[in-house]
Amino acid sequence: MHLLTQVTPLPDYKLALTFGTGETKVADINPFLQTEAFESLHNPTLFNTVANKEYYVEWLDGEVDLSADTLWHISTAIKHKEK
Repeated sequence: MHLLTQVTPLPDYKLALTFGTGETKVADINPFLQTEAFESLHNPTLFNTVANKEYYVEWLDGEVDLSADTLWHISTAIKHKEK
């Protein structure tokens, strides 16, 4: 089970995620917005209210959520520039 230590909303309905392992990834939430359950998140102001609950993220006081495991699997690792 994955643990989220930080969640930051990004433009275009994406989330920057930091997991307990220290790995940072970006998840595109757009595909979920096509479903009825996520319909209200088409409003960018509401999307940006995402709350980190460590093992999941939620919006609208728990009306909409995604597990950290799901986010792990749909996200892409951020490549850091070499120094």
